[in-house]
Amino acid sequence: MTPGAPGSAVRRIHLVGICGTGMGSLAGLLVDAGYQVRGSDESVYPPMSTMLRTKGITLLEGFRAEHLDDRPDLVIIGNIATRTNPEAVAAQQRDLPFLSMPQAIGRLFLEGRHPIVVCGTHGKTTTSGLLAWVLSSGGRDPSFLVGGVLRNFNQSYGLGSGEEFVVEGDEYETAFFDKGPKFMHYQPRTAILTSVEFDHAEMFADLEAVKAAFRRLVDLVPADGRLFYCSDEPNVGEVVAGAATRLTAYGVEAGTGWRGRMVGNTSEGMEFEVVRDGEPFGRFVSPLSGVHNLRNMLAVIAVASDRGLEAPAIGEGLRTFSGIKRRQEIRGVARGVVVVDDFAHHPTAVRLTLAGLRDRHRKSRLWVIFEPRTNTTRRSVFQVEYGRSFDDADCIVIAAVDHPERAPEGQRFSPALLVETLVKRGRDAIYVPQVPDIVAHVAPRAAAGDVIVVMSNGAFGGIHDKLLAALNERT
Repeated sequence: MTPGAPGSAVRRIHLVGICGTGMGSLAGLLVDAGYQVRGSDESVYPPMSTMLRTKGITLLEGFRAEHLDDRPDLVIIGNIATRTNPEAVAAQQRDLPFLSMPQAIGRLFLEGRHPIVVCGTHGKTTTSGLLAWVLSSGGRDPSFLVGGVLRNFNQSYGLGSGEEFVVEGDEYETAFFDKGPKFMHYQPRTAILTSVEFDHAEMFADLEAVKAAFRRLVDLVPADGRLFYCSDEPNVGEVVAGAATRLTAYGVEAGTGWRGRMVGNTSEGMEFEVVRDGEPFGRFVSPLSGVHNLRNMLAVIAVASDRGLEAPAIGEGLRTFSGIKRRQEIRGVARGVVVVDDFAHHPTAVRLTLAGLRDRHRKSRLWVIFEPRTNTTRRSVFQVEYGRSFDDADCIVIAAVDHPERAPEGQRFSPALLVETLVKRGRDAIYVPQVPDIVAHVAPRAAAGDVIVVMSNGAFGGIHDKLLAALNERT
């Protein structure tokens, strides 16, 4: 089955699965570009539904063949749709042009621009969002589409008049009719590869399969393009070896290319120095913290410089970056206790995020509440690795696995076993399955000056607001 290509007269576009994070952002981008947009989804609720309706987009409840009765010029089918989705079936039977979300981005927005594609197991969203802001702050007016809401723009997308288009390049499969990585459709002229580790266990058999996917990215970058890669990561070095394009390294360890070194912390955040091929480039301050974010910033600095920005302009963008929602986002402060929301779920991301928070809050007691929720964390594949991920936390609460039945029987992650491992390592850890009980356990014990970071890639039962309310109600 081959998806249809849109004609030059595309005006009316229907999105199947419009309320997903990526599809909703694409819908907003399409409206800003002048298309008439509508879409359908099974779950139409705020805040996504509010944002879409504010943009003048018609939302249809459920998936039904009759939603395509007026024959839109193009149907964009989201990753949520299976091959039996009534609208996907109808689009094929009625010979309507259809594309996946990444295909639509590539064909409708990236041709004629300079795509900057940010890829890697970790750091994609922060790096792409920061790069979009630095380029925008520096006057380049880029377009962008990333996997998180940028607080500087209060949205995850933007249609600019500049040459650059910054796009987060996910290695996840594109659609039921295209099992290749999403980044295969993004036509990179410039690419960033942040890291390569095993993830998405439901898709990739092992680390070698993940490396093979990222080698496809490397092969996409043309000979006169440029690939910026983190040379601190051994797997990244293996993946880029033999690349036909121009390579530029970055990292915090010794080497050529762009190198960064932490200097200290100021009232505005982390201060660091950057050299390029051994020559001083600049001294910068950023509200981001942790060595992982230093690496992300080095990638941004290198690309921004390559696109023509000088060090002072780059520094202003770094200093004024307001962050991305759900990435070390402070959700509130109650009775002197700071509640932080973070998306980290991979064991490496958990470890590095906690290390960054510990560096920023050296005198605070650091709590972590972790919910295993992704397709990979539901599986036991990282059971051992998680035991080494929480060393920078003082108090650890592990919640129940969200929908454990979605992992194969016999391969399911055990929160109780993780807690047992952590306790044996001398950590203060406890397994508390349900949100009300977690709140009841943490709120009375947290004290002024403590920092509580909640790690989950989902809503987690509204635990952030419940914690803040319980803390405020304490006597």
